[in-house]
Formats: sequence, structure tokens, C-alpha cells
Amino acid sequence: MADRIELKGLQFHANHGVLAHETQYGQAFSLDITCWLDFAGAAREDDLTQTVNYAELTETALRIARGTPRQLVETVVVEIAETAMREYGLLHAIEVTLHKPHAPIPAVFDDVAVVARRSRKRM
Repeated sequence: MADRIELKGLQFHANHGVLAHETQYGQAFSLDITCWLDFAGAAREDDLTQTVNYAELTETALRIARGTPRQLVETVVVEIAETAMREYGLLHAIEVTLHKPHAPIPAVFDDVAVVARRSRKRM
């Protein structure tokens, strides 16, 4: 069984991008994070230590997302996903989606998003 914790629409400003104006001025981004884990014990015992503290996960994700400017948003989502997998041993898997709604592409569009998914290998 795998329960889920979802964080949607975490908004932030950062200077990620390949173009000079992206790194100089930055732009708005948002994150969605989905965590798969078994939190039945946490629910039964009403015990935060038996689940993922989503407030702490939010702080970690935003610290990375607002941090060092990267050319590729792919780098950002992979760092968030792999950091969370290291820090939260209870996670079975995590999916991190970074939305870049003002990406510099020559078309009308609703959204550009990149997604990284990491999971533990079960034997």
C-alpha cells in the first residue's frame, strides 16, 4: 500500500534559465510535489514522526528552488527529488514537477513543466 502526500502550486521567484534576461531578472515558477509512502502507522498513532513533515519538505524544496541559479530547470527538480529521497527514509517514491509558465518559447501556451520521479528499488 502506498499513501500519498501532495503539495501543489508552491510559488516562488528564481533566476533559472539559459537566456541572460532569465538569470538577471528571474521569473515566477511553481512546484508540485507528490510523495508516496505508507502513513497508516502515523494515522493510527497520530504521530508526525511516522510520516513526512510536509512543512519541512516545503522548506527544503523552496530552499533548493530559490537557490543557485541553474540553466536547466531539470537540474532543479532532480536536486529536490534526490534530496528528499535522502532525507526522508519513509518515502517509497517522489515526483517533483516544476512549472515555468513564462518560458521563452515562440508560441502561445498554458504551461511548460518538467518532472522528475525517483523511487527506491525494492528487492
